[in-house]
Amino acid sequence: MDNNSLLASLHELEDCHICPRNCHVNRLTGNAGYCQSDASFNIASICIHHGEEPPISGKTGICNIFFTNCNLQCIYCQNHQISDNRIPRNLSQMGLEEVAGRVISILDQGINRVGFVSPSHFVPQVRALIEKVKSRGYHPVWVYNTNGYDKAETIRSLEGTIDVYLPDFKYADSQLSHDLSGARDYPDIAAKAIGEMFRQKGSTLILDNDGQAESGLIIRHLVLPRKIDNSLKVLRFIAENFSPRVHISLMSQYCPTPKVKGLPDLGRGVTSREYRKVIREMSVLGMNHGWTQELDSKNSYQPDFNSVHPFEK
Repeated sequence: MDNNSLLASLHELEDCHICPRNCHVNRLTGNAGYCQSDASFNIASICIHHGEEPPISGKTGICNIFFTNCNLQCIYCQNHQISDNRIPRNLSQMGLEEVAGRVISILDQGINRVGFVSPSHFVPQVRALIEKVKSRGYHPVWVYNTNGYDKAETIRSLEGTIDVYLPDFKYADSQLSHDLSGARDYPDIAAKAIGEMFRQKGSTLILDNDGQAESGLIIRHLVLPRKIDNSLKVLRFIAENFSPRVHISLMSQYCPTPKVKGLPDLGRGVTSREYRKVIREMSVLGMNHGWTQELDSKNSYQPDFNSVHPFEK
């Protein structure tokens, strides 16, 4: 893909409405909407990551591409160093060739999967990169690791391109999604986006001989302290509207960031009693496919994006 082809593939950014924010700015000319992102590859890190679900990371890890900024502004985000849209960024602007080269250098180490982390506002760039890597003869498993705040039609446009969808389903409570992430419409938007992912992939997670996902859908949900009713509603929605056989990654890894440590609701981790209550609901709903975490797992998921390897201590 040459520069002219790249520009053509990014035409959607001339009037950007690829995510639910519908900013309608021209990112090709450097204008920035809600996500404060232009048409470049705004990437904080390309690295091997071992901390995803077992069929995603496997034994060798996944090549994760961490995009900067975000179309949600969750006040508790563990990746706040790179996701906070208010932080001025002076990142080196990598071109398509350089990004593809760095990805391929990791694939050449025996990694066979690539994850796009927080890609909702960079979908055109995602498509361009996939095309470029494929043109070089590489065909890894492509993983779309998203906060769930995606347009259903954008997800529909990725059918046949993305192998594994790894969305969050954060909220079933619109007031909570407004208060914590600045998106009152999150429950409805996420339901439609994940519904489209489910239409494409169903509830079956296809694994290779090593137990690594080749195709499918895994829905993540982070349990928040004192917000257990929200978690129960999310699980019930998934079971009733998609299938109880969908693979669920129920996370207990919430850890207060400096921004929320003084808040009465979010200033502590999840208790064993809270987490067990959500796990019991999964059992009641017949949701027997997926993963839970140990309560002390929060100590393993605090990245430092000032480091070359953000998740290595």
